[in-house]
Amino acid sequence: MNVDIHPTAIVAPGAQIAQGVSIGPFCIISGGAKIGTGCKLISNVIIDGNTEIGENCVIHPFAGIGLPPQDLKYDDRDTGVRIGNENIIREYTSIHRASINGDGFTTVGDQNFIMAYVHIAHDCKVANHTTMANAATLAGHVEVADHAVIGGVTAIHQFTRIGAYAMVGGFSGVGQDVPPFTVVSGPRAKLYGLNLIGLKRHGFSNEKLQILKKAYKILFMEKLTMNEALIKLAQDLPATDEIKILTDFINSDRKRGILRKT
Repeated sequence: MNVDIHPTAIVAPGAQIAQGVSIGPFCIISGGAKIGTGCKLISNVIIDGNTEIGENCVIHPFAGIGLPPQDLKYDDRDTGVRIGNENIIREYTSIHRASINGDGFTTVGDQNFIMAYVHIAHDCKVANHTTMANAATLAGHVEVADHAVIGGVTAIHQFTRIGAYAMVGGFSGVGQDVPPFTVVSGPRAKLYGLNLIGLKRHGFSNEKLQILKKAYKILFMEKLTMNEALIKLAQDLPATDEIKILTDFINSDRKRGILRKT
C-alpha cells in the first residue's frame, strides 16, 4: 500500500505517515505527527504538534487535532494527543493537546464516533466505543468511559467523569460525575433512571438488568448517605462485574461529586 498525499496538502518534514494513508486537499500535518496505517484525512484537516493517530481512522474536513489548549496556564511545553484505532471524527471537531496539569496527553481510545463540531479539551480521557453527538463539548480533564453516549449541544464541566454505558441527553449541562449505566439530562442534569434501552442494545441479560435496578434503587432512591448505600449494596446484591463497575466508580477520586439528584 502506498501513501496518497494530495498535491495541495502540506506535510512537514519529520511527520511519520504509515502505508495506506490518504491525505486529501489542503490538509496540514506537523513534523511531530504520527498517522497510522489506513487512515483517511478527507480534506482541510490540521494535525498539529505531538499528535499520534492509530490505524484506520477517518477524519472529516476542518477538524483540528493537537492544537494548543484553551488554557491561560499553558506554557507551550511539548504535550500531545494520542488517538487509537478505527475512530470516525466528523467535520469541525477540535481535539486539543494537554496542558500543564496532567500526564501530558489528551487521549481518545478505539472505535469512537465523534460527530460534527465536538470539542474535546486538554487532558480529556475518552475511552472506547463512545458516541458524541453534534456540538457535544468536553471541558478540560473530563473522563468518558466505554460505551458512553453524549447527546448534542451538551456541555460537560471540567474534571467531570461520565461512567460506562451512561447516556447524557442532548442540551444538557453536566457538573457532577454521571454514574455508570444511568441516563441524565437537563440544563442542570438530573438522573432519570437506568439507560435500559442502551443496555439492552448491548446485550445485557434480564438478570443483570434486575440487579442493576436494585442497585439504582439503593444508591439513588433510598435517601441513604453514599457510604450507607455502598454498605447496603454489598450486603444485598451479588458482586457482579456491573456492581464492581458501579462501586469502583463511586469509590474513586471524586473532584466533582457523584450526581444523585433525580
